[in-house]
Amino acid sequence: MIDDFLRISIRSIKHKGIRSWLTMIGIFIGIAAVVSLISLSDGMQRAIDKQFELLGANIIYITPESIYGPGGGTSMLTKHDLELIRKVNGVDLAGGYSSRIAKVKFKNEVKYTSVSGIMTDESQDILLEQTGIRIVKGQKRFKPNDRYKAAIGYLIWNGKFFDDAVDLDDNIFINDKKFEVIALVSRIGNRRDDSSIWIPMDTAKELFGIRDEYMAILARVKDGYDVNKVAEDIKKKLRRDRGQKKGEEDFQVMTTEQVRETVNSILMVIQIVVIGIAGISLIVGGVGIMNSMYTSVLERTREIGVMKAIGARNSDVMLLFLMESGVLGLSGGIIGCLIGIGMAKLVEFTAEHELKTVILKASITPELIIGALIFSFIVGCIFGVLPARQASQLNPVDALRYE
Repeated sequence: MIDDFLRISIRSIKHKGIRSWLTMIGIFIGIAAVVSLISLSDGMQRAIDKQFELLGANIIYITPESIYGPGGGTSMLTKHDLELIRKVNGVDLAGGYSSRIAKVKFKNEVKYTSVSGIMTDESQDILLEQTGIRIVKGQKRFKPNDRYKAAIGYLIWNGKFFDDAVDLDDNIFINDKKFEVIALVSRIGNRRDDSSIWIPMDTAKELFGIRDEYMAILARVKDGYDVNKVAEDIKKKLRRDRGQKKGEEDFQVMTTEQVRETVNSILMVIQIVVIGIAGISLIVGGVGIMNSMYTSVLERTREIGVMKAIGARNSDVMLLFLMESGVLGLSGGIIGCLIGIGMAKLVEFTAEHELKTVILKASITPELIIGALIFSFIVGCIFGVLPARQASQLNPVDALRYE
């Protein structure tokens, strides 16, 4: 019987032609939005989680309350702060870095990008290997006596920043000072980092006129120590040194896991907003299905009368119309999934080739597609309940007389 009802439903939907397509518009717009945006946010979350796995769970980030630098309305972290952090029990290594936007010239081409000064002592192990940065070619570390040396980002040496690719031993000018390229950095995944340049901290101080100031300090915790406890000890020590009360700090101390949770919570909020917006479209689509089914009940009143006259029960009639509204929703869901997958892949392609980022990826999982299809079928059924109930309660005699 279900097979018969399904065939009748499909035949009825085909018979309606353009009206069926118009009825499904709201459904497939909503499902397309859900599939595309959730797949992108899920893909981004997975990519970010992968990045955090590379960072390790034993890293603590110490930053000013705002990291806009001098003039940004906040004090920067200093060498004094760095020394305090290094003395905290459980801290293995700690190092700081500072970044500025600088004029960079290669051959006759001038561009502006982020230039970061990093320390040349052993703490660069944290700033390089444990921040997702890898030296793929050239000198693996800055030496203590290195001055005008530079490590360049993926886009710069891959020929996607300047017209010509920059290679090892080439010279570039940063704020009109000549630097020798000694290292090529691996692809990190976003345009800003992949077009960045790293130089020794002492040179950065001279180049940018900064003192012992850091945009951030990274601390690595020794094995066997509780990362959260060490982070809390760092916070207490800095707060005591600055004479600040709890909750009034002008700095932030976060572990890798806390940073990950913050990012994931932001992505979760985005997903909720997306689902809410898509839900409005689905409600509109559901109302369209309801309207179409009411029209279908009127058009098929005599057919309903014949069905009841030959023994069809009220439940049979109701099931038939529920099946038809559910198939309408499912059809819209199938189209919406196809459109959503296409949109997500288009955004991924554009992000990788135009924005030069590999973080914005689409994660199309079977669970997402199956869930979207089941949901679209349920939406169709829910909004088909009232028309189906009206059809099932028609008096067979009155229905047969209907013209």
